Amino acid sequence: MPRKIIVVTAAYGHDRVASLGGQQALLPIIASAGADGVEIRRELLSNIQLDALPDLAKQVAGHNLEACYSAPEPLFAEDGKLNPLIPSLLLEARQLNARWLKLSLGEFRGSQQFSLLQQWLAQSDVALVVENDQTACGRLAPMQRFKAACNVLNLPVTLTFDMANWLWVDDSPEAAARELASSVSYVHVKAAVPHHYHYRAIALDDADPRWLALLKQLPTDVPRGIEFPLEGRDLVAVTRHYVNLLREE
Repeated sequence: MPRKIIVVTAAYGHDRVASLGGQQALLPIIASAGADGVEIRRELLSNIQLDALPDLAKQVAGHNLEACYSAPEPLFAEDGKLNPLIPSLLLEARQLNARWLKLSLGEFRGSQQFSLLQQWLAQSDVALVVENDQTACGRLAPMQRFKAACNVLNLPVTLTFDMANWLWVDDSPEAAARELASSVSYVHVKAAVPHHYHYRAIALDDADPRWLALLKQLPTDVPRGIEFPLEGRDLVAVTRHYVNLLREE
């Protein structure tokens, strides 16, 4: 079965998305490029669009795409407790008919609240995936602790592995892949280069081969999300190029 390729709407840039009139305008581009799905970003939705998620779900389905939903929220708040927004975010993901909701980890301090999270997840048919972000909470050590706790307590939460975010927190992407690969259910494909005091994401054609070697350390049967810049006059052609590349590699 061919591996699934997801296109993250943010890959086109916030300004481009806004100039096109919103994420729904990207659906025909993504579908025409041969992708299997789209990652809808909550931060790119206006309040009006949030109220119309069922309509967006119909548009996604009308283009024969799957949806996943990404919210710029942590699983655990600064006080170490579960983010109280999670039930409403799961509901939004359900309205979008998304396969999963993607969050960052946040301040994970132990599994004391896993039973409550288990209840919330049992009330939803949307899966939850947790991504390593560009903060200290997304470093390898806390992600390892969270993975281990999920395994011990059979919590049905898996990981999104962002290939480049490790660089922002001075961790080795390769070491992270060795430690976390068994729990990864979604890969954010991204390459980055140093830029001032941080990094910036770049297109794969402009990157050295490190990204490809890293990708081969990760599960080959999970969806791959394009989260590096997709730019150019012909967005369908640019997107198709990378959809085909990632499907084959």
